[in-house]
Amino acid sequence: MTELDWSEILLRLGVATLAGGAIGLNRDLHSKPIGLKTLGIVGLSTATAVLLAVEFTEPGKITDATSRVIQGILTGIGFLGAGVIVHESERFRVRGLTSAACTFLAACLGIACGTGQWRIVGVALALAFVLLTVGRRIERWLHRALGVRQDRHDRETPSSGA
Repeated sequence: MTELDWSEILLRLGVATLAGGAIGLNRDLHSKPIGLKTLGIVGLSTATAVLLAVEFTEPGKITDATSRVIQGILTGIGFLGAGVIVHESERFRVRGLTSAACTFLAACLGIACGTGQWRIVGVALALAFVLLTVGRRIERWLHRALGVRQDRHDRETPSSGA
């Protein structure tokens, strides 16, 4: 079993969050129905799941049992996330992507808690709260700075969960 130190966990989860967020920012600036927070959470979630697999294996080797458990959980959560996103009553309008990404992250954190990887849980949770707290503000600031229309964001309310 490998033991990653705090700085390596922060580096891996932080870069995954930033990379996902950067891609999300690009999508948001092009008026796509996904943004900085959502893809930042997805990057963080997947890095969290992979770190868990790495923590419980010999260096460079993931066991079949660990892989199957994580795959099963994340596949099931994918279906739950789809239900959060698509609402028939809203004419199948895409909404709730960030909530679905947070559902996925909660599953990854549940896996981390179940395996007792408290450092991974702590760093991932802190990064998620930072992203969820300042992500929308960064998107809006960049929209204003770059002169990009904000019609999609203006229709959303802070309590919409998006």
